[in-house]
Amino acid sequence: MDGSIDDSYFITSDVPDANGMSLKAATAFSEGDAAAAAMAAKDSVRENRKSLTNNFINGFKEPKLNGRSIYSQLPASTSCHAELLPETSMKRRKSVSLPLEVGTRLLCKWRDDKLHPVKIIERKKLSSGPDDYQYYVHYTEFNRRLDEWVRLEQLDLETVETDADEKTEEKGGGPKMTRHQKRKIDEIHVEEGHEEFDQASLREHEEFTKVKNIGKIELGKYEIETWYFSPFPSEYSDCNKLFFCEFCLTFLKRKEQLARHMRKCDLKHPPGDEIYRNGSLSMFEVDGKKNKIYGQNLCYLAKLFLDHKTLYYDVDLFLFYILCECDDRGCHMVGYFSKEKHSEEGYNLACILTLPPYQRKGYGKFLIAFSYELSKKEGKVGTPERPLSDLGLLSYRGYWTRILLEILKKHRGNVSIKDLSDMTAIKSEDVISTLQSLELIQYRKGQHVICADPKLLDRHLKAAGRGGLEVDPAKLIWTPYKEQGA
Repeated sequence: MDGSIDDSYFITSDVPDANGMSLKAATAFSEGDAAAAAMAAKDSVRENRKSLTNNFINGFKEPKLNGRSIYSQLPASTSCHAELLPETSMKRRKSVSLPLEVGTRLLCKWRDDKLHPVKIIERKKLSSGPDDYQYYVHYTEFNRRLDEWVRLEQLDLETVETDADEKTEEKGGGPKMTRHQKRKIDEIHVEEGHEEFDQASLREHEEFTKVKNIGKIELGKYEIETWYFSPFPSEYSDCNKLFFCEFCLTFLKRKEQLARHMRKCDLKHPPGDEIYRNGSLSMFEVDGKKNKIYGQNLCYLAKLFLDHKTLYYDVDLFLFYILCECDDRGCHMVGYFSKEKHSEEGYNLACILTLPPYQRKGYGKFLIAFSYELSKKEGKVGTPERPLSDLGLLSYRGYWTRILLEILKKHRGNVSIKDLSDMTAIKSEDVISTLQSLELIQYRKGQHVICADPKLLDRHLKAAGRGGLEVDPAKLIWTPYKEQGA
């Protein structure tokens, strides 16, 4: 034979019948009978599939022949299990009890209408039925800032992971994550920006701040979704939304309370001295000792968007620099940074935040550049207080990269690390780490040597992107705090 069948068709059935007997037939049919025989075989297989599926659902017992399972007698190449039974019947059906327990992992529909893996962090009872709960979930693929409350209908109960599932994954060695891998990922997510915590303090911090207490705020013309927990006074713990006065930062529970407050509040800009104005941008310096309530309210507000931030109730030791966009209605806060009045470590910035509606507009780098202009006025080099938030680190790395590359591109002749530090007020350690990340520095004979190939500088400058808004030092009217005698 040449590998083809011309005059007859062979139909082989290796499937058990409804009584558990093996149907093993290899019958030759003439060409005229082949179509009818194929149809009859399909009907037979369909009936067998239906019978076996019902057996699985109603309590399946393996069919036997001569006291042995017929499946053990089938050839290794036979795949009647997969062919006869739907996938859902092959798996042990999970019994999901409601309400779901804290720690449960499953898939949840996110705002992109796609399912993403989540872990239930907390749950709370609603007023209606016995199983009517809201669940606070952490999206394991994303930063904690996207954690949120969801309803049961957003959760895919078919994907609930049980302890048995995790044990199976650990034994199977498949591509799915083991419990240990999941824990490591959780630790990575948790520890970003928390390098100053030991493990016990980190666990305590996570437990205390795991659920956002305020869902939204209204500040000026913007309604803003919050990112993290902030320790507002207990009387505000039942408020999903707070209303802020954008000038004095007083926060209130209801819109009508804010309206009454705005009729009485005579501020149109942050309290303090305006030390910079260029076009519609202004910077105000606020002394925490002179404006204690404003400083504390600013810290409450900032903590909603900064996971790593330590909240200082004693704001007397800090100066706050508030960046505003100005129009005929007043000066509207865009972001801020704070710094200690006297820092033994040489920090020129303690905390930095650009409010979400104003991000990706160059304001973050502007605030960073402004802090270094103040350091130049003081005749010092500076560095930000650690740890930096994830967004803060990105902003600083981008600022340092662009400033140093521009100097190296324009500078003629040799330049040292100290020269770069003196010109920019950037601390030497930050200069070195930035140049190392760009592979522009080598360590030779006990000292750092800068290798500034022009083509490489151009490539790095192009990758660094735009530099953000520039600070005009001529517009800065400021006296360092130590000279104020206050």
